[in-house]
Amino acid sequence: MTRRAIVLVSGGLDSVTVLAIARELGYECYALSFDYGQRHEVELESARRVATLFGAVEHRVIRIDMGAIGGSALTDSSIDVPESPTEGIPVTYVPARNTVFLSFALGWAEVVGAHDIFIGVNAVDYSGYPDCRPEFIKAFERLAVLATKAGVEGEQFRVQAPLIDLSKADIIREGIRLGVDYSQTVSCYSADSSGRACGKCDSCRLRAVGFAEAGIEDPTHYRG
Repeated sequence: MTRRAIVLVSGGLDSVTVLAIARELGYECYALSFDYGQRHEVELESARRVATLFGAVEHRVIRIDMGAIGGSALTDSSIDVPESPTEGIPVTYVPARNTVFLSFALGWAEVVGAHDIFIGVNAVDYSGYPDCRPEFIKAFERLAVLATKAGVEGEQFRVQAPLIDLSKADIIREGIRLGVDYSQTVSCYSADSSGRACGKCDSCRLRAVGFAEAGIEDPTHYRG
């Protein structure tokens, strides 16, 4: 029996690696991306490319205006993206983003008969976001059973976060093993319209350190 999975694909390094993992595990992958008002919208072009490259059955991009809520440097142009490390949860945190994304993924999972949702959250090399922790993933799994018709009828949903305990270097090594071309990904919070990275934001720093620690040449396209 074919196993189906919803895979959240932003177009960044982590989510593309997760898509490759899901495919290797034999899942029929339904890729889901969001145009949520992020300033680095060019990542969606990367998401479209990799969804095709890794044979997603379908790739949907859902429009959500999280900029209407504000409160994040990624959705509010009046808040600058930090170019140096900051204390506490950074302003690049988008309030409730992963909760919203997983809710849409759960709805689509019910529709297509998928019992697994893959997400590229990471609790090691991450920016301190509360919705990237194992506790959050486990809590959403419990919610999925309570909140759905399928759950009430006895179906189980799994939220799979295969990168959650890996370092960025280990994620990159795994992706290389699976044939991921990281030059096709966009991670930068301030990427330009061509997908070139700033090299200064938190996401760029974590990515660069990951390639260095993995001993793999960084294929990222940088500005300047």
